[in-house]
Amino acid sequence: MFFPYVYVAYIYLVLRLIVPLSLHRVTRIGLGVALLLVCQHHMIQRWVFGTMFSPEIPRIFIILLGWLYCSFLLVLLLQLLADLALLAAWALRRGRAIDARLTLRLRYAVVAFGAALSAVGVGQAVQVPEVRRVELAIRDLPPSLIGFRMVQLTDLHISRLMHEDWVRQVVERSNALRPDLVVITGDLIDGSPQARARDVAPLADLAARHGVIASLGNHEYYFGAERWTRTFEGLGMRVLVNRHAVIEHDGGHLAIAGVTDRVAPRFGMEEPDTGRALLDAPAGAPVVLLSHQPIGVAANAEAGVDVQLSGHTHGGMIRGVDQVVKRANGGYVSGSYRIGGMELYVSNGTGLWNGFPIRLGVPAEITEFILRPAR
Repeated sequence: MFFPYVYVAYIYLVLRLIVPLSLHRVTRIGLGVALLLVCQHHMIQRWVFGTMFSPEIPRIFIILLGWLYCSFLLVLLLQLLADLALLAAWALRRGRAIDARLTLRLRYAVVAFGAALSAVGVGQAVQVPEVRRVELAIRDLPPSLIGFRMVQLTDLHISRLMHEDWVRQVVERSNALRPDLVVITGDLIDGSPQARARDVAPLADLAARHGVIASLGNHEYYFGAERWTRTFEGLGMRVLVNRHAVIEHDGGHLAIAGVTDRVAPRFGMEEPDTGRALLDAPAGAPVVLLSHQPIGVAANAEAGVDVQLSGHTHGGMIRGVDQVVKRANGGYVSGSYRIGGMELYVSNGTGLWNGFPIRLGVPAEITEFILRPAR
């Protein structure tokens, strides 16, 4: 995961920020080693804990490591922009040298601003998310389902970072909406059922008229999808694995389908299959598909899905960087998209992975949907 590119970035920052310092060679070597440890902390966690997705260390250290790693990436981005500005200034000056004091001040400013921005972003990332209200326009929506309220949670990544107290507050905020249905679109956890037993326990208190329905994300497969499916069902959820459930609401019917994640075949499990998930779904019932990643959207629209709910992207986490994340996810990163007759909604996520805990201009969300008939 990114490791060859991280080495290139590391060498670039060493050459631009550490080598030019007027410090003793031993001090500069020490700074270089410290920077190397920061930029490779995911690999170090894999060596020490066997996984980089869920290091079982105190929360304060996860926050500290997250801040350092995010600082590294932000300083890298800012230094690239600064060097482009210096190059442009050099060209405008027709090759005359830039004042060395200016470049030195610029280096200090880059490091200070990058570290401060990282602190702000990490602080925002660990907050309990606000509610985002969205109206979903569905064709041929039965009158009895007009105003049906559905809450989506996704990418909670319950871990040592997004821990028991945070989960409890998310549950309380969701329950306060008094939804008709709660749906969860994967990546609920990071870690084993044993390690996360206390942290996931508050999910049992999620309350809705028609209960809680979930699909799995890639992180469930990393930590044993079958074990986690049993755990989630023990917490009162219905976990849909390429199948659907029918909600009867005041005489109207709503089909909620759930598919596996695209990584499932790597773990010997069935690939996402919308056709199988919709098999024998009641004719005329609106279909809501839970798919962790925003994939197969055109085929899902053709299969008769009215609404696809996804997550996985975390909204790109940083405004501007979201455009890069968008290209890695079929052009979908955050919010609503119309694909044929289907509405796709990609949530920014309720939590996020502890290995890159930052949000800048891309807030987390608890999403409340209200169903309306399409005009």
